[in-house]
Amino acid sequence: MLLSPQAERNWQSLYSVLEGLLEDQSHRQLFALELGSGTGQHVIRFAQKMPFVTWQPSDIKQDFLDSIKAYTAVTHAKTVLPPVHLDASEPWEKWAGLNRNSCDIIIAINLLQYSSFKTAQGVFSGAGQILKQNGLLITYGVYAVNGTITPSCNEKLDEELRKMNPDWGLPDIDVLRQLAYGNGIRMERIIEMEEYYKCLIFRKL
Repeated sequence: MLLSPQAERNWQSLYSVLEGLLEDQSHRQLFALELGSGTGQHVIRFAQKMPFVTWQPSDIKQDFLDSIKAYTAVTHAKTVLPPVHLDASEPWEKWAGLNRNSCDIIIAINLLQYSSFKTAQGVFSGAGQILKQNGLLITYGVYAVNGTITPSCNEKLDEELRKMNPDWGLPDIDVLRQLAYGNGIRMERIIEMEEYYKCLIFRKL
């Protein structure tokens, strides 16, 4: 089992956001896809807190898929499905056999800043197909706003990401808003989180 200190720090605040968004839907079983699940710490914590959600974790790295399996086994999480290999930059038809209009929730935690623009396009294009009407797309991370990155620690993070991979970097919220709109999804709200992170809440129209 891999351990992410950041995931241990932020899962509770992320859970609070999810709890608030889903509190009026706990009477029915929901289906959620997590893109870029990483170590698996988030999905396990969410599953423990929200038994009314069935979770489909995914990632592109085998070591992360193995870690998710290990966490699921150790915690006996009954509402976490076996993790699947999923590359969000690919067309939605290749998203591990998921059907159109099959997801109530898609969540991507710290994915977009470590992704190419093609992947960001894929996330919104896929969400536009796979989400049910009124379904939620939730992205968490650090963002640029109107082409501006503040404060200086976020500028430094953007520079570091681009050194690691020229295709990476802090995505601009307005660009994401336009990508969403082009795929039948509307940005509903921005929730300020710890350390200049934000949750962007999108809803399928």
